[in-house]
Amino acid sequence: MQETRTLQDKIFLIIKGLAMGAANKVPGVSGGVVAFVAGFYEEFIASLQKVNYKAFKLLFNGRFKSFYRYINGRFLSLLIFGMLISYFSVSKVLDYFIEKKELFVWASFFGMIIGSVYYIAKDFHHWNKRTVPSFIFGIIVGLSISFLSPAKENDNLLFIFLCGIISVSGMTLPGLSGSFILILLGNYVLLLVDSVNALYDTFAEIIRGDFSFIDNPERLKTLKILAVFTAGSATGLVTLSHLLNFVLKHFKNITTAIIIGFITGSLGVVWPWKRTIFKVDETGNFLLDSNGEKIIKNYQRFIPDITNIETWIAVLFIILGIIIVLALDWYGNRTRR
Repeated sequence: MQETRTLQDKIFLIIKGLAMGAANKVPGVSGGVVAFVAGFYEEFIASLQKVNYKAFKLLFNGRFKSFYRYINGRFLSLLIFGMLISYFSVSKVLDYFIEKKELFVWASFFGMIIGSVYYIAKDFHHWNKRTVPSFIFGIIVGLSISFLSPAKENDNLLFIFLCGIISVSGMTLPGLSGSFILILLGNYVLLLVDSVNALYDTFAEIIRGDFSFIDNPERLKTLKILAVFTAGSATGLVTLSHLLNFVLKHFKNITTAIIIGFITGSLGVVWPWKRTIFKVDETGNFLLDSNGEKIIKNYQRFIPDITNIETWIAVLFIILGIIIVLALDWYGNRTRR
């Protein structure tokens, strides 16, 4: 796990972090799929699993270099650095394209997930009476999630902490979208839009020497919510990684079969041809977030019109998504030679 990385490896690891961060923010797309396809999933889980009692003992004893080495700090720091950049750059660009060219963005992700299913399944040769039911279970759970109805927004701090634990499932469980789970929990806008924007605005103001946010109770409340959500996410990452490290070690084939099923089932969430259903109040008016944007309730899926030119352009984007994943596979095979 501690192999020497070249400068090119480090740059590509940051890029993978960018992709993982962007994927985590898009409802229906799992950052764990990026980790799985890009070939660093097991190292990611194993590194997080190292954040344990021994690691904290090294940290509190002031042995910072030993702590950094023990948790595979170089790998985690480069990956997390890429994710942080993504949340304030790539994901903003992604938000723009989802708003302007939603069909083609979903089509691209749909193709990437198809490619991911092929990538993971092609080298899996352990289908038997235990793994086949596990695969079917994964598909059923993945599909079922897409038909659940979202809850109302809830800013209770204990619930926010729980949302943080649950939302990181998209990073640790390929095929399970943490951001879509947040939509179902009713807190997607609060935690991945309003809170992130509040943090961005606060940093921008501090750089300008403006500390007026200290007297803004609404901003401080949102930042507190983000801090609790971040703490929940960190807790979820560490606890889930320990659980996943255990099941990958003792039940690898069954776990892989479930993951393939999850990813296959998530195609229902990412189906490109859907209409966005927004939340409305009792009088039928759209409910808006703090930025004046309509709040997403869920999606209504439909069969595309094959006489529409946009349908065929979307199909091309699906093919493009598949090609991107296959290209990553080709690159991974080339670098391993």
